[in-house]
Amino acid sequence: MMQVPIITLDSILLLLAIGVLLWGFERYRSRFVKSDLFAAVIFASGLLAMAFAPGLFGVLGGALDIQQRPLVMSMAANLGLLTFLLYVSSVVQNVRGDLSELTRNLVVDDAPMTDGGRESIYVVIPAYNEAETIKSVVQSLPDRVRGHYIQPVVVSDGSADNTAERARYNGTIVVEHPLNQGQGGALKTGFEIAQRDGAAVVVTMDGDGQHPVEELDRLVSPIIDGEADYVMGSRHIGQDESGNSIVRQSGIRFFTVLINVLTKADITDCTNGYRAIRGSELDELTLTEERFSAPELIIEARKNGLRIKELPIMIKERQAGETKKPQIGYAVGLTRAILISWLR
Repeated sequence: MMQVPIITLDSILLLLAIGVLLWGFERYRSRFVKSDLFAAVIFASGLLAMAFAPGLFGVLGGALDIQQRPLVMSMAANLGLLTFLLYVSSVVQNVRGDLSELTRNLVVDDAPMTDGGRESIYVVIPAYNEAETIKSVVQSLPDRVRGHYIQPVVVSDGSADNTAERARYNGTIVVEHPLNQGQGGALKTGFEIAQRDGAAVVVTMDGDGQHPVEELDRLVSPIIDGEADYVMGSRHIGQDESGNSIVRQSGIRFFTVLINVLTKADITDCTNGYRAIRGSELDELTLTEERFSAPELIIEARKNGLRIKELPIMIKERQAGETKKPQIGYAVGLTRAILISWLR
């Protein structure tokens, strides 16, 4: 006679916890409502504690006994120290954020105004020590694309060379950050200038010559034609001549899959900086990341329901200089940016 397996209470609680977590995950990546995810995590944690650590509840209750006062005092002291450290870290981050925002506001206020912003395509180019290439990048931009005037905006992000001076060509808006704020901070400054002038479309491209201007027409056309709000270039369905190592290429693919899983997106190149955004949609995006901005932009676009389209493009090798991406901590920084943007 075949013996029927006995389903224990622990197994039932484990299955329930997994089911609750999957429900919360699916709800969040579909609707981005944090309360659903947090409620699922808390409820599932309680179920798992009941299944695998039932004695925990007795320990917590006994910790309040007068005989356990040294233990309680030690736990309270450690908790207080952790809380204080987190508070100090939060204060430092807030001060840095306020200083960066003040700097951007001053820079934007000093930037020259242009005519016809609502019929213009603003090409925002963050540049850090790109004196060798920035002039050729600006000079290569056409005057018009699809009947829209091209307005270059170069944000020299605390450059120690003459990047800003070499970028001043044929009406280019050039602004300078007195201190380096990272690519994300430079993009935010450029976005604010474009928003101030009412730009129809905002394009971002690098100042090192890796993004060919020949792709500009295809990049902005889906927005001009009303087919998309956010257009991304992809080297993985296009042509990659950047010279990235196998390790970096594998990392980009991993983080792309992670973003797709977390947000139900369908992209192939999450770190590509060659993109076009409908100008009126920039107000909807909450942008706080100063270093690893590419994943944040994608996640914010998904959260706010922007129509995302990806196009194959070619990424060239740098014309001169060296990459500004950090060699150490790049993967950690991308992971942090993705998770914070997703949970925010």
